[in-house]
Amino acid sequence: MDAGRRDIEATDVCFFYGEREALHNVSFSVPHRAFVAVVGPNGGGKTTLMRLLLGDLSPAYGAIRVLGQDPADASPRIGYVPQLVEFDAAFPATVLDVVLTGASARRRWGGFTRAERDAAVAVLGKVGLPGLARRPFADLSGGQRQRVLIAQALVSAPEMLFLDEPTANVDVETEAGIYELLAELNRRLTVVVVSHNLSVVTAHATHVLCVNHTATLHRTEDLADGWVDAPFGAHFTMIHHHADCEISQAASALSAPHHGLHAHASETGGTPAP
Repeated sequence: MDAGRRDIEATDVCFFYGEREALHNVSFSVPHRAFVAVVGPNGGGKTTLMRLLLGDLSPAYGAIRVLGQDPADASPRIGYVPQLVEFDAAFPATVLDVVLTGASARRRWGGFTRAERDAAVAVLGKVGLPGLARRPFADLSGGQRQRVLIAQALVSAPEMLFLDEPTANVDVETEAGIYELLAELNRRLTVVVVSHNLSVVTAHATHVLCVNHTATLHRTEDLADGWVDAPFGAHFTMIHHHADCEISQAASALSAPHHGLHAHASETGGTPAP
């Protein structure tokens, strides 16, 4: 990991849905080739933060840089695997068709080239699905579909991979296999994963981003205190939040002044509403 390079930089970021503030004074910096697990309660702003990093939303205050660019400009350099994918099981799409839609994100028109098709077949091998290019996507298991969607995100050779709950609908064994795949991919690119399964994620993650209307980034080794055996034979990760981790006191953090308010007013020449 390059200690000096930062692939994501968020500074004093605030975001509102109408008058409701979803994220407040969010600041963190993600090193190059980190494996970041984004954790926090439902409704705490994890998906909103992901959309800000992807450039789908813009902060009310503060600034975000991804790969040294504005998130919207950096989006072609990012692979994204969404939480849920709606598809018509009757639509005759093959696995190759689905993967190739990831290549279409960087093109404006025209059919796919031989090189793009070869790249799609090659990336299917990398995610553990060799020989399935012509298989109907609807015929695959849940775990295989998730691997296809990861291949779709990888076919354009991104520099960073974002995933929103990539194992939400798969069994425990499949989940472990997907995270082992992500750990392998992390050897060459930065991986950011929203997940609720701390025991699996922290086994591979280098950092944990705790999100609950604000956010604090920690090194995994500073948070995982050990394991708790579960009655059904599995185990849970114990997470210890330091005193400076604001997510455990979100109400207090939300009441703090907007750090980016003065900078925003200076840039626009006005005084925005708090």
